[in-house]
Amino acid sequence: MRFNTWFALGVLLLAAAFFGLNAGLFATPVKLNLLVTSVETPLGLVPLIMLVLVLGAVGIYVGAWQGTFAREFRRQSRELEAQRTLAERAEGSRFTELGKLLQSELARSNERIEAALAGLRQELRESENSLAATLAEFDDRVTRTLDRSGSGQPRVR
Repeated sequence: MRFNTWFALGVLLLAAAFFGLNAGLFATPVKLNLLVTSVETPLGLVPLIMLVLVLGAVGIYVGAWQGTFAREFRRQSRELEAQRTLAERAEGSRFTELGKLLQSELARSNERIEAALAGLRQELRESENSLAATLAEFDDRVTRTLDRSGSGQPRVR
């Protein structure tokens, strides 16, 4: 057990022993002056009433204190939730911006790839045309050479 528990039990036992030893004295009637009136009551009832009043005041104080903490806790919870919502919105907008940026970069990349492919197709057509022209020229030379030799057939060596 904790020290506070042992201490409270010790004080309770001492108080019980004190009241048990002086029980006869606490039952003795006493005249009390309450400024406006006077009352005759047993002596033990006076500290009991005082104890009840003090405990009631402490209970009210503790209740008010806990109420203040509860209100502060709720206020901080609302603020925290507002901050969390704001952060989630900001994060969502960052994801949206990132998505837009990626889409624009992808579009630019596709444009560059299309431009490069168009250039390669053009070069391929030019190479094809150049090769066709070279083959045609070579064919003409072969045909002229064969026509000059008169055989019509190429010579094999």
